[in-house]
Amino acid sequence: MVLPEALREVAGGQRAIEASGTTVREVLDDVAARLPVLERRLRDESGRIRPHVLLFVDGVSVRAPADLEMPVPDEAEVFIAPAVSGG
Repeated sequence: MVLPEALREVAGGQRAIEASGTTVREVLDDVAARLPVLERRLRDESGRIRPHVLLFVDGVSVRAPADLEMPVPDEAEVFIAPAVSGG
């Protein structure tokens, strides 16, 4: 899982962390078990991806609750990016 600069501090300064699972939900659950602080930054209390978090699996956006069941193939890149807005 590739982390943006803003989240690296909660992962010990690492640019990327290993995470396992066959679906997006399982990958996030694996991260939650090892880095609960990061988990709180990614998902809300009901387990949904927070609105300000952009999550991609091999370049495919994960947004809808059903997307949490999206398969994550071995060696897939899971990339997290902060949403940017402004006017």
